[in-house]
Amino acid sequence: MAVHEQPLQHTRTLRVPRSRGAVSGILLILLGIWGALIALVGPYFNYSYGTDQTWHWSAARFWLEVLPGGVTALGGLMLLLSANRIIGSLGGWLATAGGAWFVVGLSLAPLLRIGEVGAPLSTTNGGRAAAELGYFYALGAVIMFIAAFALGRLAVVGVRDLRAAQQRDQADRDRAELERAELERARLRERPVGNGHHQRPETDVDESPTAPGRPADAGTAPTTRTAAGPTDNEISRDRQQSDR
Repeated sequence: MAVHEQPLQHTRTLRVPRSRGAVSGILLILLGIWGALIALVGPYFNYSYGTDQTWHWSAARFWLEVLPGGVTALGGLMLLLSANRIIGSLGGWLATAGGAWFVVGLSLAPLLRIGEVGAPLSTTNGGRAAAELGYFYALGAVIMFIAAFALGRLAVVGVRDLRAAQQRDQADRDRAELERAELERARLRERPVGNGHHQRPETDVDESPTAPGRPADAGTAPTTRTAAGPTDNEISRDRQQSDR
């Protein structure tokens, strides 16, 4: 029994409450949306990188900003909605990959020949640093930190998780016992008897009281009525009446 229960309990511990990765998932979704759209809407706020035109599209922007932002948002969505430890961890690793690409993408772009997005358009050192950090380096670092935190929480099987898994196992066992008992009762009700007919209900004994003041006949047995037909006493009375 213990050999079968141990894998079952391990499977139960793969389930986690959705609140386990909810906050991290929401933050990763927001950061992913920021990374994917800031290059397109940043010029509205004088926060430009490479061009001051809004909704400017290029292949380099897709590979270096939109793609990692979308992957990060997808990983955050999986963390937010999943109640399975494996699926949630997969979402965390997707977000980690998206954050890492924000950090190293600019450096690898010339090597991979995927194009360039230019440079910050700010004329001050602080503005250029803010654009570099907000578009790529700090954004990717924060995404990786939050994703690593979520992965750490999902990797830990706490006492609460074990108790919840045991309660689910006990509830399943109780449900199986009830179903087995119901099937057994149904089988007993449908069990054939004798010549193949189904079992009939129990016979009813006529226990009608005797007339007042008249003692009961000690030698007379109570009349038994069954669903099979008339009793022996009724048959004998019918024969006597027919002879007369």
